Amino acid sequence: MLSPTQYFLCVALLTGAVCSTLFTESARGADQYRVYVGTYTRGSDSKGIYQLLLDGKTGKLTHVDVTANVVNPSFLAIHPSQKYLYAVNEINDFPLDYVDHPRRQSGAVSAFSIDSDSGKLTFLNQLATDGGSPCHLVVDRTGTALLVANYSNGRLCSFSLKKDGALDDCKSVIQHSGSSVNPQRQQSPHAHSINLDPDNKYAVAADLGIDKLLVYLFDPKKSVLASNPNGFQEIKMAPGAGPRHFAFHPSGKWGYVINELNLTVTAMDYNQKTGELEIIQNISTVPEGTKRKGNSTAQVLVHPSGKFLYGSNRGPNTIAMYRIDQKTGKLTSLGYQPTGGAIPRNFNIDPSGKFLLAANQDSNNVVVFRIDQETGLLKPTGHEIDVPKPVCIQFLPVTTTP
Repeated sequence: MLSPTQYFLCVALLTGAVCSTLFTESARGADQYRVYVGTYTRGSDSKGIYQLLLDGKTGKLTHVDVTANVVNPSFLAIHPSQKYLYAVNEINDFPLDYVDHPRRQSGAVSAFSIDSDSGKLTFLNQLATDGGSPCHLVVDRTGTALLVANYSNGRLCSFSLKKDGALDDCKSVIQHSGSSVNPQRQQSPHAHSINLDPDNKYAVAADLGIDKLLVYLFDPKKSVLASNPNGFQEIKMAPGAGPRHFAFHPSGKWGYVINELNLTVTAMDYNQKTGELEIIQNISTVPEGTKRKGNSTAQVLVHPSGKFLYGSNRGPNTIAMYRIDQKTGKLTSLGYQPTGGAIPRNFNIDPSGKFLLAANQDSNNVVVFRIDQETGLLKPTGHEIDVPKPVCIQFLPVTTTP
């Protein structure tokens, strides 16, 4: 398990490559990983957040526990101390506690403590996100703030966190505005994700509804997001692209956004001093000739080594694989791996970089792939497990070998 000293050293280093190396070396000896799976509970058989156990050598998955009565915990985040877990409640009918609010209803976010021995989750508290259908969240590097993206109305909310892991007040709210070209999905803002850069200085929000990435200043001491009036503010994607999820390269030199509607990944140079993003490449997530209509992308992740990038396709039900040029950040396609199920809304890579777990929402299964460390290609391990409506995966190392 990564020690607090190693973690904060990672934060302080100017190059994320060293941080990635520290993390990988620390997690390499992990015998097992707790795997927390977020799900959709409404209209399904899911009870809430599922805890699995991943064998760090074979990739075998086993059921451990379920934290029930958590409504639509569709995206999860783990605190850097590894003591707390946070889940969005992707709903629109959470009642706001002040009657003069113009909307009266919202989505919510829930906080849990993690038992160090069993991994069991204990509910701490729940607060409104001041926006509908929250779909993504991230804990900042210092563990003092939680940032949430609300899909329905394109609104961001930042919370401060108490020392016991519970949610404190919402410290800032930012409302996106505008529209784009798609009459069905882009008539209004839809904030789909929010990510912090390796320096914990800037936050990048991908808004599907307005085809933009918006960059905000982040103050970890105040847990506040703010616009940067004298600096870089936004970058436009291709009309109708629908930017969804975003990932930074461990070095901090590049960023990658997967575009849900036109099935592409956009690679960008990133300036860590100013937060500026500059497009350097657009590349398809599907083979030439694949129809765009009825298909979409979902998750995008950079391998801990920084050598490979992966993105999921819903409809084709594949993981697109790419090699990252270590000098330019540009991508070269390595092919497409079927996920062994339907609608891979999410996937994640274990901290050691050995395994990729694909969460297939509509086939109700999580499938394990081994990652070739030299080629980046995925190979099925033969291990999978049934989980109802799995849509998010997070890892926590259990034990390490000296």
